[in-house]
Amino acid sequence: MTPVQVGIVGCVVLMLLLMSSMPVAFVMAIVGLVGFAVLVSPAAAFHMVAVDLFETLSSYSLTVIPLFVFMGQIAFHAGISKRLYSAAYAWLGHLPGGLAMATVGACTGFGAICGSGPATAATMASVALPEMKRYKYDMELGSGAVAAGGSLGMLIPPSVVFIVYAIMTEQSVGKLFIAGILPGLLIAFLFCLTIYLHCRLRPGLGPAGPKTSFRQKLRSLSGVSETLILFVVVIGGMFIGLFTPTEAAAVGAAGSLIIALIQRKLTWHGFVRSLQETARTSCMVMIIVAGAVMFGHFLAVTRIPFELASWLASLPLPGWMIVAFIILFYLICGCFVDALALILLTIPVFYPVIEKLNYDLIWFGVIIVVVTQMGVISPPVGVNAYVVSGIERDIPLQTVFKGIMPFLGALIVAAVLLVAFPWISLWLPALIN
Repeated sequence: MTPVQVGIVGCVVLMLLLMSSMPVAFVMAIVGLVGFAVLVSPAAAFHMVAVDLFETLSSYSLTVIPLFVFMGQIAFHAGISKRLYSAAYAWLGHLPGGLAMATVGACTGFGAICGSGPATAATMASVALPEMKRYKYDMELGSGAVAAGGSLGMLIPPSVVFIVYAIMTEQSVGKLFIAGILPGLLIAFLFCLTIYLHCRLRPGLGPAGPKTSFRQKLRSLSGVSETLILFVVVIGGMFIGLFTPTEAAAVGAAGSLIIALIQRKLTWHGFVRSLQETARTSCMVMIIVAGAVMFGHFLAVTRIPFELASWLASLPLPGWMIVAFIILFYLICGCFVDALALILLTIPVFYPVIEKLNYDLIWFGVIIVVVTQMGVISPPVGVNAYVVSGIERDIPLQTVFKGIMPFLGALIVAAVLLVAFPWISLWLPALIN
């Protein structure tokens, strides 16, 4: 068989193993190892595994992942998420669907110190859903708002997905973080607009809460001060060139710990849990990245990415149409494959295509994250929906998925706007140059 044929067989085997519920990291590593052994030699394949594991687990660039995860864990166990929610409710709670909008606002704020979509959804589900039940909110709307709002953790910096994309495409982590700010705010606005319109048409979905005075609103802002300080220091430091991304992650992790200790909101049990969750999440991401690197080396030997790039670039179609097909591919596959795994699997294939078409890779990174955001809330494998249903076990999974549907429409609108107006993603990063 030719290298391309071996590559196609490898991809088919990979999909079959994934459908058998085998862990993604091990699937990519095994297929990469066996495929590389077939095309080169067994000795070279085992040498590749050793080198890839060592280089991935000792990578300085990847140290940003445990540091940002630790920052988010400390923030959660110190109660920052609850204070964010209280502040958002003080400003939005009196509107139709105000509690759901406050949830989206709190998810946006917590995403700025968390970096993970499922973690943001889990945190806000435990904070927001009991309040929505107390105010007689429809649980389709409530659970859908939490699951969709949680997906903002993937886009609002710092984002683990952006970090992995940056490492795979050799782009600036800082520029990708900053590129996600305006699209993240745009999507948060579209989510709130979706909630408001639904609750205006059907007031029973989300009754308006009691009004708060302007003084109470101002007082509630003290609950967002910690998040604002961390965000400005971390992202602002990268924006003006004061920190590298790794240094910014270290400053953010230390800053969240100092704030929690000063406020005396962090217990010893919470600190230990933060360390445990950080280790678990970081190890999971690192192993997935290592497996993806092995699979990427196998794909490079098959030359499938380069052949595909040449074929797509030679098609008598405008570049935007090829990009549209790529986006559609991510949209469909995102319904079945975890967002991080999907990006790790496909970037080695589509990165050369986008590069050959001369599209901006920072813009493409934002688009891919937005489209995979849809995957984390889409049936049948929408991770955030499972997280929300798992936190509130009396809410059936089908209820969560039904509640998510209007927010999927908002994400599609956002994706169209970002494709039509690339400056939304590129304006802030351009200021760094």
